[in-house]
Amino acid sequence: MAKRYTGPHSPQARPDDRRPLPRPRDLRHPLESRTRWITLMGIPFLLSAFWQGPLGLAAHLAAFGGLALGMALTREGLRAEAAYDARAVARRPAWPRKLFGGILTGVALGVGSWVPGAELGATVIGVAGGVLHWLAFGPDPMRDKGMEGIDSVQQDRAHRIIAEGEAHLKAMQDAILRTGDRRLDSRVAMFAATARDLFQRIEQDPGDIAATRRYMGVYLQGARDATVKFADLYAQTRDPRARQDYETLLGDLESQFAARTRKLVEGDRADLDIEISVLRDRLAREGVRPPAPAEPSEPAELERPMTLDDLLIPREPTRR
Repeated sequence: MAKRYTGPHSPQARPDDRRPLPRPRDLRHPLESRTRWITLMGIPFLLSAFWQGPLGLAAHLAAFGGLALGMALTREGLRAEAAYDARAVARRPAWPRKLFGGILTGVALGVGSWVPGAELGATVIGVAGGVLHWLAFGPDPMRDKGMEGIDSVQQDRAHRIIAEGEAHLKAMQDAILRTGDRRLDSRVAMFAATARDLFQRIEQDPGDIAATRRYMGVYLQGARDATVKFADLYAQTRDPRARQDYETLLGDLESQFAARTRKLVEGDRADLDIEISVLRDRLAREGVRPPAPAEPSEPAELERPMTLDDLLIPREPTRR
């Protein structure tokens, strides 16, 4: 049976046709593909190793292995940097992967170009390779971002709870694939996007974790169990009533998660208004008054059609 194609910008688009927002974990660094090309460029070390003596064989194999390992570390560093850039609040990576990847790359190039009697040239090539790696991929993030005034213990707790919530969402998306229904897949993806909006809010302000732990734990676990049972039932029976009940459940959960996110934002706005009012009261007690509003300027003269006399006869300035 043919289905009408509709999208988010179609005249008769339905709410279910909205695309989920991309997750920070789904983002890719634009330089990530370079690491694969550089690894492929190291294949001549691997091929030429079997035409060398024992020392050359070991040196060329070590050069290719070091280059591949250095690019693997660089790729992991680029992924960590992409996740760091995508978040408003983030900690620096635990250890600089790109830095160690660059060091391994330089050492591998130096070892691969080493020949007896040309140690200086091999050293120059290795140092140049490390410098070019730094110029091509840049440094690692070396400091935290947006962590001022945030308790590190609460931040770690929030990350653990968010990781559990992500595991529940991943299980839901894997289970719904068994139904073979693309609309159900997109419906679950929409719910996951709404839940991740709440996750992002908690990442920015871990102090709200106590008010949302039920949503990120109990509710998501229940949604995961319901999705698994529905997927097993619907794959066998194609019961329309079960599908309707499941979509209604997702709609209710989505509304609750969106309402909780809005409530957290409105709570922060109310706290800001209270802080501003308290600050104004303190300034008033100190005798500091806010500047008086500027008086409105006099209305300009009404425009009228320009005549020839206005152009030839100069007008006297208006006296006040």
